[in-house]
Amino acid sequence: MTSSTISRISVGRAELLSRSAKATDALSMFAEASTQLRRLMPYDAAVWRVTDPVTGMMTAPIRAENLDEGGCAVYWESELFTENVNLFRDLAQASVPVAGLRRTTNDLPARSTLYETFMRPRGLQDELRAVLRVGGRPQGHISLFRAEGRAAFDDAETRLIASVLTPLAKRLRSFAEPAPQPSPQPSPQPLPLPQPDAPYGPGLLLFDASGALMSVNDDALAYLDTLPEGPAVSSPQGIRVPAWVHATAMKARAVVQERDRGQARDCGQARARVRNRAGRWLVCHASCLREANGGLGASAVVIEPAKTSEIVPLIVDAYELTDRETEVTLYIARGLPTGEIAAQLHLSPHTVRDHIKAVFEKVGVSSRGELVGRLFTEYYAPLAERNMTRVHTG
Repeated sequence: MTSSTISRISVGRAELLSRSAKATDALSMFAEASTQLRRLMPYDAAVWRVTDPVTGMMTAPIRAENLDEGGCAVYWESELFTENVNLFRDLAQASVPVAGLRRTTNDLPARSTLYETFMRPRGLQDELRAVLRVGGRPQGHISLFRAEGRAAFDDAETRLIASVLTPLAKRLRSFAEPAPQPSPQPSPQPLPLPQPDAPYGPGLLLFDASGALMSVNDDALAYLDTLPEGPAVSSPQGIRVPAWVHATAMKARAVVQERDRGQARDCGQARARVRNRAGRWLVCHASCLREANGGLGASAVVIEPAKTSEIVPLIVDAYELTDRETEVTLYIARGLPTGEIAAQLHLSPHTVRDHIKAVFEKVGVSSRGELVGRLFTEYYAPLAERNMTRVHTG
């Protein structure tokens, strides 16, 4: 690699990170990163995904470039139900969470069921996939594809992707931070934790063993109408099921069949949190039902408003609070004074005050009331709508 090439890549990488850092939401960050990345290493198609950092599940929004929607189910069936290479669940734990298909298979991509079922029919010859990871938690996935006739992704390109993963993951993580709002007036009483708007009951979708939608209730249809636009799977009812919802149903079946070794198996469910277009947090969770004879039945997916306890892990992760700082913050939300917090945690009041000071600095507040308002109230405030998700580049 010549010195001029190294310089061009260094400048391009800096521009990529600079533009991504200024993005106001995940989709605009994906768009900026992809535009800059194409100038450094060409590729023909791509998918940029947000993941739930706790469960590792794909969620929304998703940006798909130059790919048809018909392959979503095929892609995730290969990922979840076959022994494959470079699985996202394995990359999430790898020392370097990025790998190319042709490099991994010694230029024999047909060893991968993903290649045979998804890539080859679309004229794709190589995939470079990566996990956007920070603090040991996955914030997103990247899949870059090259068409037949292109060279395989090489070591230099793998290193380039690896070098931007952490900064991009940190930016994704920051989008869980509530938007700054006017500080609430101090109150001597514990501030009540809010409940999300819930105009509907739980939304229910049932999928058969092949992943086809069997039935759906009206509440689920109402929730689906509020979700960000993105890749979807067609259904016999003519309903466009978001790809990540469909993948959640498939994940539940994989967990029960003990085909999955990922984080979702620990809780026995596939679970993901997502913001709808109005900025409200929803939780989508799935379980595989049993028939009367004990055999596996339909996969049930429930969509409903997320409780405060569902969102706290995302918010404290976004602010990079330590476990101890999180404990102190939760006691503050309950209205406990410093002395009682110290007794509960078996710490000195001085140490608790140090933790409170650190939390205030990280969150950017100056009072307990403002802290509670920022962490537990404001994330329900509507955010800018995120509609653009599928693009076709030149």
